[in-house]
Amino acid sequence: MKKIFYLVLISLQLTLTSCGDSPKQLFETAEFEMIQTNYPHATQLYQEVIEKHPNSELAAKSRKRLEEIRAKQK
Repeated sequence: MKKIFYLVLISLQLTLTSCGDSPKQLFETAEFEMIQTNYPHATQLYQEVIEKHPNSELAAKSRKRLEEIRAKQK
């Protein structure tokens, strides 16, 4: 029972951490989704970086990644 509790706790912590609002957290999560070929979620996260932090360096990188996704889906 203790193991299950700890697994749930760790899963919850990872979920909350990965859903952070900082551009770095959003971008890193999007990169992970790209590796997993989960392009819809990666697209959503890259767009969120651009919308919430439009002048950041990561917004520029996010725009490039969105272009890569579009090219892969053609």
